[in-house]
Amino acid sequence: MNKIIRTLSASVLAGGLAITVGACSRTAESTVAEDCQPAHTFPTIEEGTLTIGLTDIPPFSYTKDDEPTGIDVDIAKEFAAENCLDVKFQPVTYAAAVPSVQDGRIDLTIGDWYRTKARTEIVNLSAPLYLDEFGVISKEGITTVDQLKGKKVGTVDGYLWVQDLRAVLGGDLKVYPSSVELKQDIDAGRLDVGVDAYGTALYNFQDSDYQVTTVEPDPAILATVEAAQTALPYSKDNTELGAALDEKVADLHDSGRIVEILEEHGLPASAAEVGEPRLIG
Repeated sequence: MNKIIRTLSASVLAGGLAITVGACSRTAESTVAEDCQPAHTFPTIEEGTLTIGLTDIPPFSYTKDDEPTGIDVDIAKEFAAENCLDVKFQPVTYAAAVPSVQDGRIDLTIGDWYRTKARTEIVNLSAPLYLDEFGVISKEGITTVDQLKGKKVGTVDGYLWVQDLRAVLGGDLKVYPSSVELKQDIDAGRLDVGVDAYGTALYNFQDSDYQVTTVEPDPAILATVEAAQTALPYSKDNTELGAALDEKVADLHDSGRIVEILEEHGLPASAAEVGEPRLIG
């Protein structure tokens, strides 16, 4: 139920989402106490700083009032603090994020990244953080795939469910480059129904007349049967970072902190029930 590659439209970037955001590094003014004792030690691109690729996909990773925020941002900040690192958020598009990790321009990237087989050929992925479900945006509160038939439906390019939706809906499906354009056409009444990541749909249509729902499992759209697990992509060369990330993820689940973070951003506690690690695609 995720995107293999997610991109932002040029109009979105022109609107100011690609801003420069970052905590000071140790070469400037560090925010880390001198007596800080790190939970782990691992190499980073910039000594004393964790450089993070910040994508734009609310409520997971985005900027608000010129500050990074979101579920993944909270997780990344906690991880950096526990390891006595400053944080530098570097805005990136989805198309550029994973290659930037691979090429060593950033330490890791955040923003609802799915655990896919194709992605593991390029970078390593942390243990599963949370589930990202197939979300439906409608006035009537659709709960089955069959209820989508005969309606004008829109979704976002790159999601793993797009091909299945095309098979089910044919010409009634319109695919958009990002959630921004999808929302615009829903608001304008040019679509009957939208399909997007559940968390993104909740964020975009809060306080609206639309209902955001999940649907009953239907083998015609595999993403409804098994929700995708999300992770943090990091370099294949940095196994020490990976071990530290996995220990942090385990602690988030064991302590219940992941549920707190999800609920703080409007997602249900059930999204934390990831099960055993798996790959899709």
